Amino acid sequence: MARHVVQFSGGIGSAITAVRVAEQHGTQDLTLLIADTRAEHPDLWRFSDDIAHLLGVELTVVRDGRDPWQVFADQRFLGNNRLAHCTFILKQKPCRAWMSEHTPPDDTIAYIGIEPNDRDRRRIPAIAHHWQPWRTEFPLADGPDATKDELLDEIRALGVRPPLLYELGFPHNNCYGSCVKAGQRQFKHLLATLPEQYAYAEAKEEELRELLGPVAILRDRRGGTSRPLPLAELRAREQATAA
Repeated sequence: MARHVVQFSGGIGSAITAVRVAEQHGTQDLTLLIADTRAEHPDLWRFSDDIAHLLGVELTVVRDGRDPWQVFADQRFLGNNRLAHCTFILKQKPCRAWMSEHTPPDDTIAYIGIEPNDRDRRRIPAIAHHWQPWRTEFPLADGPDATKDELLDEIRALGVRPPLLYELGFPHNNCYGSCVKAGQRQFKHLLATLPEQYAYAEAKEEELRELLGPVAILRDRRGGTSRPLPLAELRAREQATAA
């Protein structure tokens, strides 16, 4: 009997994927595999536990042991929206290591929570290639288009409260709203909704600037040029505008 491993991120896509897999295959051979990046909002773990309880399957948690800021310091490179190696080091690599130890490729299916829209579907070939030699399936992508709000309504109907970050208007439930792959709009939203987390990200970025020089997560492209835009400067701009 095949092993069914959901690459569970704590987001709505992977949560609904887990529900779909459990409905189709049962839970006897179902694994919810999640990586602890030490950078998530506590409510991600509440939501993940709720999904595990709903399905009657314990979370299988893997971890590198570092957080993204430690990875950036060790790699001497601050991640940004063009290159975020923290994803590979803190999520993909520990999950692949667990899969290599516990799941033979010829008897395992890895399920990925790609959401059902054309933009995310375009990512499927690269993701499938990454997970070779395991077979991959994308249950949501095979179905009709659905908005994130529709997916959230579906999880509410199952009696599970959606993650707080979605309720606060963030598009993803990862990295406490301060993912380095986000742009200025999301960091402005972070400043407005979770200022303590913005302050933490700003302080960690400043530590890396002391180590690496004038780098930044964001870029300022006004005036036809491109330069690093530190979070401290973005905050000062926003506060000046609001004054």
